[in-house]
Amino acid sequence: MIVRISTEAQYELPDSELEVLNKLDNEAVMACESSDEQQFRQAYTRLLEVVRSSGTRVGDDELRGSDLILPPPDVSLEEARAEFSGDGLIPG
Repeated sequence: MIVRISTEAQYELPDSELEVLNKLDNEAVMACESSDEQQFRQAYTRLLEVVRSSGTRVGDDELRGSDLILPPPDVSLEEARAEFSGDGLIPG
């Protein structure tokens, strides 16, 4: 699975990380729905950490399609509400 963090880079993650990403994505959705900025920031920061630590960075010179595109690390809660809703970024 190829995950892009907007404004940063692409990472190749093993499919085994999908469950962890989905859990954190669901936490981010709940935080957006309840307008809890602190909870959103914690969940989204952990999600980004999983991508960065479990993934292998794709070289800048490689052109690969992304399976998942995450908002930039500094996304505001208001901006995140547009993306983290319903099933979130990772349906499942």
